[in-house]
Amino acid sequence: MNKDQKWSELQKSLKGELHTDSLTRTLYATDASVYRRIPAAVVYPKDTEDIQAIISFATTYKVGVIPRTAGTSLAGQCVGEGIVVDVSRYFTEIIAVDTDKKQVIVQPGVIRDDLNRFLKPFGLFFGPNTSTSNRCMIGGMVGNNSSGTTSIQYGVTRDKVVEIKAILSNTEEVTFSSITKETFHAKRTLDSLEGKIYDHLYHELIPQRVQAQIAEGFPKKEIHRRSTGYAIDEIIDSEVFKEEEDTLFNMCKLLSGSEGTLAFTTEITLQLDELPPVNSLMIAAHFRTIEDCLQAVAPVMKHPLFTCEMMDKTILDCTKNNKEQVKNRFFIEDDPKAILMLELRSDNDDLLEEQKRALLTTLEMSGLSYANPILYNKEIDQALELRKAGLGLLGNIVGDKKAVACIEDTAVTLSDLSDYILDFTKLMKSYGQEAVYYAHAGAGELHLRPILDLKKKEDVVLFKKITDDVAALVKKYGGSMSGEHGDGIVRAAYIPFMIGEDNFQILQRIKKTFDPHSIFNPGKIVNAYPMDEKLRYEVDRKEPEITTLLDFTDSLGILRAAEKCNGSGDCRKSVEAGGTMCPSYKATKEEKDTTRGRANTLREILTNSQKPNAFDHEELKEVFDLCLSCKGCASECPSNVDIAAFKAEFLYQYQQEHGTSIRTKLFAYNNQLNTIGRILPGLTNFFFSNKITAGILKNVMGVASARSLPLLSKKTVKQWCKENLSSLQPAKEKRNIFLFLDEFIDQLDAQIGIDAIELLTQLGYKVTVVDHKESGRSFISKGLLKQAKKIANHNIELFSDLVTEDSPLIGIEPSAILSFRDEYLRLADDKDKAETLAKNVRTIDEFISSEINNGYIKNTQFTTKKEVIKLHGHCHQKALSNVLSSFSLLNIPKNYKVTVIPSGCCGMAGSFGYEKEHYTLSMQVGEQVLFPAIRKTEKDTIIAAVGTSCRHQIKDGTNKEALHPVTILRRALL
Repeated sequence: MNKDQKWSELQKSLKGELHTDSLTRTLYATDASVYRRIPAAVVYPKDTEDIQAIISFATTYKVGVIPRTAGTSLAGQCVGEGIVVDVSRYFTEIIAVDTDKKQVIVQPGVIRDDLNRFLKPFGLFFGPNTSTSNRCMIGGMVGNNSSGTTSIQYGVTRDKVVEIKAILSNTEEVTFSSITKETFHAKRTLDSLEGKIYDHLYHELIPQRVQAQIAEGFPKKEIHRRSTGYAIDEIIDSEVFKEEEDTLFNMCKLLSGSEGTLAFTTEITLQLDELPPVNSLMIAAHFRTIEDCLQAVAPVMKHPLFTCEMMDKTILDCTKNNKEQVKNRFFIEDDPKAILMLELRSDNDDLLEEQKRALLTTLEMSGLSYANPILYNKEIDQALELRKAGLGLLGNIVGDKKAVACIEDTAVTLSDLSDYILDFTKLMKSYGQEAVYYAHAGAGELHLRPILDLKKKEDVVLFKKITDDVAALVKKYGGSMSGEHGDGIVRAAYIPFMIGEDNFQILQRIKKTFDPHSIFNPGKIVNAYPMDEKLRYEVDRKEPEITTLLDFTDSLGILRAAEKCNGSGDCRKSVEAGGTMCPSYKATKEEKDTTRGRANTLREILTNSQKPNAFDHEELKEVFDLCLSCKGCASECPSNVDIAAFKAEFLYQYQQEHGTSIRTKLFAYNNQLNTIGRILPGLTNFFFSNKITAGILKNVMGVASARSLPLLSKKTVKQWCKENLSSLQPAKEKRNIFLFLDEFIDQLDAQIGIDAIELLTQLGYKVTVVDHKESGRSFISKGLLKQAKKIANHNIELFSDLVTEDSPLIGIEPSAILSFRDEYLRLADDKDKAETLAKNVRTIDEFISSEINNGYIKNTQFTTKKEVIKLHGHCHQKALSNVLSSFSLLNIPKNYKVTVIPSGCCGMAGSFGYEKEHYTLSMQVGEQVLFPAIRKTEKDTIIAAVGTSCRHQIKDGTNKEALHPVTILRRALL
């Protein structure tokens, strides 16, 4: 049987989907680790029968089965050459909740934060809380025995697993749960693989000398975060193996942390906790040195802390350049070398205040911290978000040197922590390393990362040598090499050294009993893959020279810009998690539609392409096809991987080889076509609105038949200005501003432009309009970058001689005006002029909001009438500016009640939502949050939307008219 027949045979036995194409295999070749292994196939199973069929097939053809959920593992757990079985698509059910037992039954593809949103009305939650909690899944948390920030109060995942339903290597379906000694021995007699497993464990672990050997070799029991190998040190503490114990035996303790190497989990029952106390505060203790910070850990841990987290200067410095995280730095004082975030909670305000005073006293008496700011409510969330973003932010280091995950998961006892770090620091200095420190200090675990260039052989050698030496150091302190991230590929080879060869042989025999053909996640825990082979980058390979029209020198080229994606998977969060990134993934749940998937594909192809034009690949066309260029990734991705910029460059390069379609030209040149149509605007609008003629036009243009076409304004804003602007003079002039009349406002939404001029004038501002070119937004989005570059250079040259800090350039449509602060910087010939100009460019919302804050615009200038307003922000506004400015603008009339709709992208995204092949997805994106929120509003509620596309999408999706905030505010003037 040939290869294709073999896979065809498997697909016939599956209800789910099987993929063997190169693109899908490339997408699943990496996770958040340094490894790259191309799988043989990827399967999305629909039910347990599918998984049984996969296991049976794998056994027959001697191929591995690699379970995968979100693929955020740092140690390489979910990469391999076998069949990647992705349960994140179909195994996503929350099956049942038992409020009396405080338990929940879930499938492995349930996202941790989604689970807790579901549980909140019951007053319950699942405690372990990783930095990836908005996309990581319960199956992965069980596989890794994940912990997170809350472990000092709520324990680790292993503590919470009550029952697991799993499929064994012979396709036998079993249930593991707590059982008595009698039940254990009864199971030993079963004529099945389950029976053999129980019997083997008994004979293997019952000897007293073996138990003593385990206790001697495994990490110290006081270290709660320990996931080194299989947890045989946990399961021997039961009544089956120790007479004095009254603890029931539970195989789930062994499966937790086993990384899918023993069985394939299909259902998990979790023990829950009551929601934590509502009232909380955090003391963010600042330290001048790492040593001072670590010496403070033991004394502060004597207090009832819910969180004890540490960030070092490297992480804090990374946040200075992240658009999202810079807002969360509000509490940072001076330039700390490290910060401890110490959270207290209580339902009793007086008790919380008492705990705060006691903790402050401890800190002050120690003399170790130099500042102890206190945070409350939302401020705590902001501080924790700053810490959670730490992993991804490390990807922002420009160049090939990165903070490498290899020794980042070590844990020691609190009493050993300070000495261990002193030794560790000496070790790193001996290698000339300035290590990165961040993590869960209160649990004795610090994520320690060397900065290495794994594209170079000497650094790959150093990668292993440092890990060797750190393993020896951790062993010296009786610590755990794997605290919460698991062994994976990067640490599995160290298990024999860490626990002793005799103990390791026990693990090997357990694996052999569970999985005699070694099909479950091979290369992990036992029979380990080499930790310094098959890395993400080929060592000492000559870098390909990639010439681009857009300027990516800020990342040392487009290839390194793509390489900034470290696989942390922030782009896989659910709709309920909020944010904009990635709207298409939220609709399709396809890895190819994530920021990560697109960046990985671009990296892979640019690195390995043999074509003269490295962009000329259909795989790139496929992954970029559903990108809405929303810019969400430019800010929400911790590494600021800007897929919209990559897509624009790809389209340009691809069209260099294949030409530009008629439809693309029609959309790109829409401003010029609208100008022609304005010769007879009434006739043009008739053709655009008449059902028959509009249908013909849409069919010819490849526009969705259900989509309405935008109509021309009766008169452009520029025409109106020629007739009226000179007569509009503010009664008392405050300052002069330049108004940028973009092609959308000017041609299609002229009344908004007029409203803006009248509003600004009546508020006392002199509005100047000059003869400028369009923004170039349509050319950028369609990849016609030469045309966009010409426009950008013209506008930069024009406005650089006019615009100052006191006379800024103001724009109405976010996607147009924000081009000056974004794409123009990559298009401009004169970078200095472009950057200087960008500093003095504002959206009209930003400008008015700033003037309100400075007291130049007052609520006495507006109506006292009551209005209820629901506001939808524009994607580019969210990514490159902020929605708060629109919110502030609309709140200036004192009786206006404004609520921001927690929506991501509206789904229109310029021409994307018009295109017939994208229409369905466009509407799916709108249905995620925006459309339902608008439909629920009362009839007299005003809908506000900043973007032209957004307003059009709202009209088509809900049949409701949305107004620009400027129009709403102009109508509110007295």
